[in-house]
Amino acid sequence: MFTDWAQALEAESLRLDPTSTQQIAAAARVTARHSHDKDDLGLLLDVLGLPTDPDTLTALLPLIPETGDTPVTITPATEAIDVPVVPLTFSNPVQELLDWATAHPAATVRNRAHRITADLAELTERRDTEAAQREAEEKVARAKAELERAQEELRTVKAGTRTTAAAPTAARTGGSGRSREELAAIRSWARENGHQVADQGMVPRRIQEAYDTAHQATARKAG
Repeated sequence: MFTDWAQALEAESLRLDPTSTQQIAAAARVTARHSHDKDDLGLLLDVLGLPTDPDTLTALLPLIPETGDTPVTITPATEAIDVPVVPLTFSNPVQELLDWATAHPAATVRNRAHRITADLAELTERRDTEAAQREAEEKVARAKAELERAQEELRTVKAGTRTTAAAPTAARTGGSGRSREELAAIRSWARENGHQVADQGMVPRRIQEAYDTAHQATARKAG
């Protein structure tokens, strides 16, 4: 009971109207900012006696923290997560963001974090596979180049060998058809057997034939 008439008169002047529309809207917005999802928002509005019609819910959905419109401080959930998080090697801010999303109490945020992590893992694997493929192709190209150089060197060596082997044959086909070494051996044999031959020039055919006959007879005896 009021003992001061001034207070009593002031109390009588207060309006007894119910909560205004602006106050209801403000309460609904605050409730949305503390909701986890649409269902949670509907339950909270119903408990608080606030409007839960579809139009109101649609207008409040962007204010739910999981949409990221209004950041709020949320205690990390301790419940188990079904999908394992694959550790990846990327920048610290991204890892911190994924860690936050993985521990988020909203299932939609956690699922999104898992999808992002899986996509990053797939991209990392594809990058490594393509890098390995490029390295293998470069090795094959280097091996082919080495093989072509080796084949060219082999062809060069074979060509030089054929040229060197053809030189003595050309020397034998000129003149008497015998090499200088054979002619020198014939002259030595002729002198030992009483024949007179010059130190240079052609050896008479009869002496060459006698040399061949003597050596053929020696070969037959040896056989």
